[in-house]
Amino acid sequence: MSSVFVLHTGIISAIGTNSAENLSALLNGVPGIGLPRILQTTHRFPLGEVPLHNEQLAAATKGSPLWPRTALLSLWAAQEAWTPVQQKAKGLRIGFISANTVGGMDLTDRFYTSFKEDKSQGDLKDVQYHECGAITELTLSGLGLNCWNTTISTACSSSANSIMMAARLIRQNHFDLVIAGGADCLSRFTLNGFNSLMILDKEPCKPFDQNRQGLNLGEGAAYLVLGNKKAQDQLNVTALAKISGYANANDAHHQTASSPEGKGNQLAMLQALAIAGLQPGQIDYINLHGTGTTNNDDSEGIAIQTVFGNSVPPASSTKAFTGHTLAAAGAVEAVYAVHALQQQVIFPQLRLKHPMANLNWQPAATLQHAAIQHVLSNSFGFGGNCSTLIISKA
Repeated sequence: MSSVFVLHTGIISAIGTNSAENLSALLNGVPGIGLPRILQTTHRFPLGEVPLHNEQLAAATKGSPLWPRTALLSLWAAQEAWTPVQQKAKGLRIGFISANTVGGMDLTDRFYTSFKEDKSQGDLKDVQYHECGAITELTLSGLGLNCWNTTISTACSSSANSIMMAARLIRQNHFDLVIAGGADCLSRFTLNGFNSLMILDKEPCKPFDQNRQGLNLGEGAAYLVLGNKKAQDQLNVTALAKISGYANANDAHHQTASSPEGKGNQLAMLQALAIAGLQPGQIDYINLHGTGTTNNDDSEGIAIQTVFGNSVPPASSTKAFTGHTLAAAGAVEAVYAVHALQQQVIFPQLRLKHPMANLNWQPAATLQHAAIQHVLSNSFGFGGNCSTLIISKA
């Protein structure tokens, strides 16, 4: 099977509006967590909010301010990834895989408020983009692309699964190049939903800390341009990295909680290692799922301890920088894994003061320079959706 190369990336998050800004924030330990400024909500939980209004997002893209915010974030990141290579891609077999879970929920929020007050006032145009596939279609229209596409929505592992599916399609010679990633925006519905589960931290989150209190929601989008050797040669670019391993497993334990021993987490990591042809000892850095909830960090921590034994490599959760970007998280953190390989660094685990007492390992609390060949990135979601990517030096 052919190698799957990462040829370009695009990203927008609470810590930057492009790949370079995100890297700078990671290297300098500058988080993007703060109280809501754009999301109109009575709840004052810290969020990882992109500091741009919809009108600003639309003005810098070919999108419309009437689109869902998820679509505007998606198009912003997809344009950064695709624009530098699109002119040379003619003749390649191209696919597009996008992930989201929120869809047009921000517009549905607005419709519901008006409709509840006066059933003659709600504008049905506000729900025409409600479902997840609409975000993919709007992003493609903004890119001017007419190619095979699909939408993935598997909770917080969604964009990790879009990257996995893209890698499989390229390795099986269905496509030469696939743009893969995902997006999600903040909405009142999402914030209220996570608040009802009582898993939101009232302070900036502290994943893998003994005194962690929950997660911070975030928003953003990220896409990777993935291609085979033919695509790399035709685009005349140097590969940033390659997708060497991937797996999706199901914990089958609970709708919103992981099993105490992290069975699905273990399966995803072990299967990804097997596909990559690697042993646990060959992983140099783990980008943790690390949401900051009691259940998630405990389950992932024990699963990592089971897989790696007494030799757990350096690890950290970058959600302390961005908040949990839901469907976008897997792609956002895949871009960060590429950065780690390019810069040969391990990003710091922010706000770690009291490491978890029940684990034989702890995350890296400071920025570290290290020889990194392989990064393992975890994305675990509601419904037991557990996914692992292994991203390696090209």
